[in-house]
Amino acid sequence: MAHDDLRSFLDALEAKGQLLRVTERVKPEPDLAAAANATGRIGDQAPALWFDDVEGFTEARIALNTLGSWPNHAIAMGLEPTTTTKDQVAEFIRRWEQFPVAPVRREDAPWRENTVEGEDINLFDLLPLFRLNEGDGGFYLDKAATVSRDPDDPENFDKQNVGIYRMEVKGRRRLGIQPVPVHDIALHLAKAEERGEDLPVAITLGNDPIITLMASTPLRYDQSEYEMAGALRESPYPIATAPLTGFDVPWGSEVVLEGVIEGREREVEGPFGEFTGHYSGGRSMPVVRIDRVSHRTAPIFESLYLGMPWTEVDYLIGPATCVPLYQQLKADFPEVQAVNAMYTHGLLAIISTKKRYGGFAKAVGLRAMTTPHGLGYVKMAIVVDEDVDPFNLPQVMWALSSKVNPAGDLVQLPNMSVVALDPGSNPAGITDKLVIDATTPVAPDTRGHYSQPVKDLPETPEWVAKLTALMADR
Repeated sequence: MAHDDLRSFLDALEAKGQLLRVTERVKPEPDLAAAANATGRIGDQAPALWFDDVEGFTEARIALNTLGSWPNHAIAMGLEPTTTTKDQVAEFIRRWEQFPVAPVRREDAPWRENTVEGEDINLFDLLPLFRLNEGDGGFYLDKAATVSRDPDDPENFDKQNVGIYRMEVKGRRRLGIQPVPVHDIALHLAKAEERGEDLPVAITLGNDPIITLMASTPLRYDQSEYEMAGALRESPYPIATAPLTGFDVPWGSEVVLEGVIEGREREVEGPFGEFTGHYSGGRSMPVVRIDRVSHRTAPIFESLYLGMPWTEVDYLIGPATCVPLYQQLKADFPEVQAVNAMYTHGLLAIISTKKRYGGFAKAVGLRAMTTPHGLGYVKMAIVVDEDVDPFNLPQVMWALSSKVNPAGDLVQLPNMSVVALDPGSNPAGITDKLVIDATTPVAPDTRGHYSQPVKDLPETPEWVAKLTALMADR
């Protein structure tokens, strides 16, 4: 079942027992963020959270942790909540192959119900804002999908970007935005500033889960998030036309903000508790001016808690990072079997592959670092044999402990690019990268003594099924 908006997704979560309504009155700070933070500490089955009695806000309706567990992620994809992580990634890959699925345009978007323009806009009145971590420099919109177009090719639908970028609320109608250089919106902004222009944007809040997943996925520059969303949900994705910019935006959003990133304007933005588990510090960042707000009556405000992993962001971007890396590697190296890049937005990737010849695994690891996502994120690549499941960490640790000889299995690359948010980079955005070859050597590499591996007994799979059934019947 495809969810056209956030509300239908929340209904589905509730029907599956994955939405927890908190009925007691809470404080916006620290209760909301602390509750979302807590979901990452109670296991990988945590529910979404709903709050509608928040001190200081008369009509606040706030949803948190909507994608913050594997059951929630499965429900977003129309799967059973019990679907395993590995099977969810496999299904993601299968649906990816259906790209592109053209979107369907609807003009009855529910966010057209209310409009505020110009100087009448006050985001502090329109949105129930609260800080996510105690050291944050302000209020953040961190789960909004931002739509922008290539200024040199504005009619090219495929080059229209939908991405999630953190935005600090800096005034009544003013936001700070962090466009990471490897992301498409940074390319759009650079082109606009070269032309001496502002960059129009449409910012959508309270979105359905699939476009949130797609806005977090590192697609190619000319791949449409809407067409990939259609493939992932297995039906055309509904879009509508934003009234001020004319951009294509999700039909089912709760709130649509339209305006411009002001060309060549920069202000200090931050600090912010980031996905790396560290504060990012304050940096000079571009500024967004909001000129029009469209919103549903009594809109639902959705926010994303992120901090020390694991939090909702790790479930959100985990499979969405694994799958494009897998697809891009598979195109060059058909021997690649699986990719697990769920750790800190893919700063660490684990890749299983067959090998054509000695040294092949190192080449796979190096290629991972030059994919569109890997350029800015993959700092370490662990490469394992095809019979090692990269999603099974005990197997990966076995490969690391028994297959790696530091004398020849480590490849260190100095002064490579990485996202500036990586706290280990020095200076920010520059790091050494590392490939760890944890595979069995093949000719002409004859190092080590691997000729007598122990294999599972032939009857083991039968007994796995038998014992699993017996445990379920207890």
